[in-house]
Amino acid sequence: MSITRKLLKGMGLTDEQQDTILEAHTETISEIKAERDRYKADAEKLPDVQRQLDDMKTAGDGGYKEKYEKEHKAFEDFKADQTAKETHTVKEKAMRDILKEIGISEKRLDSVLKLCDIDGVELTEKGDVKGKDKLAATLKEDWADFIVTDSTQGANTANPPAAGSNAKMSKEDIFKIKDSGERQAAIAANHELFGF
Repeated sequence: MSITRKLLKGMGLTDEQQDTILEAHTETISEIKAERDRYKADAEKLPDVQRQLDDMKTAGDGGYKEKYEKEHKAFEDFKADQTAKETHTVKEKAMRDILKEIGISEKRLDSVLKLCDIDGVELTEKGDVKGKDKLAATLKEDWADFIVTDSTQGANTANPPAAGSNAKMSKEDIFKIKDSGERQAAIAANHELFGF
C-alpha cells in the first residue's frame, strides 16, 4: 500500500501535514532505493569476489607453503647426502686399516678398496667395524694374491757360496759363469790365471 494524498485527506490531515508526510515518505523511499542500488552493485561484484576467494583458497598462502616444503625437502636431502658421505669416509678409512693389517700391498690397496663393499660395513658407536676379525679373515682369503709376505731365505746348502775371496777359481769355472758382470768380477779377482 502506498501513501497518497487521497489516503492522507481521508485521514483528515491538512494540506500542510500531507505535504510533510509525503516529503518524509519520498525521502525514505529515495534512501531505500539508493541502498537497494548499492546492494545490487555489491551483488553484481559478488561473483568476482567469490572467484578471488576461491583463488586465495587454492593458493592458500600464496604458494609459500609449497615453496617451504620444497626447500625443506631439498635441505633434508642435502643433510642426508652429507651424512652419507661422512659415514662412507669413516667406513672407507676403517676398511683401509683392515686391508693394511692383513698385509695387502700398498700398490694394490686403492684397487682392492674400490672393489670392496664399503657401504655394507657396519660400524660400532666408537667407529670400529662390527665383526672386524671375521671380515679380516674373509678379506684375507678373497685377496690372498695381493697380500705381500716378507720372508728371509737361508743360504742354498746344495750349492754353497765360495768361501770368501780366498777361494781360487779355475779358468773353466770362470767361463761357466753366465752373467757377464759376475764373470768380469771373477776374472779381475783371478787375474793371474789370465796373465795380467
